[in-house]
Amino acid sequence: MPDTRMMRASVLEAPRSMAIREIPVPALGPKDAMIRVDAVGLCGSDYHIYTGEANYNVDDRGFPVPLEQHPQVLGHEVTGTIEEVGDQVLDLSPGDRVVIDQGLSCVSEGKEHLCEYCASGFSHQCEWYREFGITGLPGGLADFISVPAVNLLKVTSDRPATETVMTEPLACVLHSLETVMAASSRYRFDAEDPSERVRCALICGAGPAGLLFIQALRNLYGYQGALVVSEPDPIKRALAERYGADAVDPTSSDLVDEILTRTGGRRVEFFVDAAGAGIIFEQIPALIRTQATVLMYAHGHGGASLEAMNAVQFRVPTLLCPVGASGGFDEDGRPSIYRKSLHLIEDGSIDVGSLVTHVGAGLDSVANSFDVSYGSPGYIKTVTLVRDPETG
Repeated sequence: MPDTRMMRASVLEAPRSMAIREIPVPALGPKDAMIRVDAVGLCGSDYHIYTGEANYNVDDRGFPVPLEQHPQVLGHEVTGTIEEVGDQVLDLSPGDRVVIDQGLSCVSEGKEHLCEYCASGFSHQCEWYREFGITGLPGGLADFISVPAVNLLKVTSDRPATETVMTEPLACVLHSLETVMAASSRYRFDAEDPSERVRCALICGAGPAGLLFIQALRNLYGYQGALVVSEPDPIKRALAERYGADAVDPTSSDLVDEILTRTGGRRVEFFVDAAGAGIIFEQIPALIRTQATVLMYAHGHGGASLEAMNAVQFRVPTLLCPVGASGGFDEDGRPSIYRKSLHLIEDGSIDVGSLVTHVGAGLDSVANSFDVSYGSPGYIKTVTLVRDPETG
């Protein structure tokens, strides 16, 4: 018999119009697991969908489907506890704490033949890709979410949900850096010839992504060269310095002059845009060395004219635009990049706890998190506790 149970969900019915609704509990397939959601991280993508600046739920022709026509349940950074498993799921059990790879790929959907993207390790660029909380599939801002069990990784430590929920954003950063390391760039972090080595790296923005990039470069890749972070917020600058960067305030000093001074006029060989601010995009040509690597991680760039690309192109950079947490699959079919990310969080190699500056209590707190908390002084990251794992 069909499941007729109902659950609470935070439903975005129009830009900036979010309401708590009773919706059906999602169906459980034989290879699925039903997750009682513990926590959901709110990211910039969620915020842009909330404000109406972005909509990744598109029709067959590629045009956005209005929220008024198809309301969305956001939330793609999800951790929770298994409530129920399908009869073909043998390696997970009710009560297991898990994190979710929110992307549906050829592997997670059990396709016999993998598309060219999944076959080459780009699961989040799958030809038939769909994503919970982003492309119209209901996400984690609800009591329950049902996903293929192969998309789940078991939490094996006592790390709180406010930390394990950071598995997805860290996985995105790890995928981006793997893309950088695999690129045929003039300047590399691992170059044997010192003249081809990255001497100075610049990260614009010390939000969650920027702070994770710092830690990954220092702690995972062992980069010991100059690492500069541009960030106007003093709290974020202090955290960036704690992680091993030299932080500068672009509102009190000229960033281009800072970089020219620090590099002796060379400019930087590696640049990361982790802010998405238009003015940064316009400054790139003055900040980078010819044939530098430019990692366009953030989205947005409001106010920047496309004409800014003229000067960027003249610098002949290796321009990289990785999206999502793509990666290969382990022998059990689960995503290797998420497994690596979760392991780094659980063993303490990457500090994610300090990035969570705001914790929302329950689904009713989500709209306030977007309208009031997001972007406030000292704000880095909100995690919504859909339920308290200790009390249920």
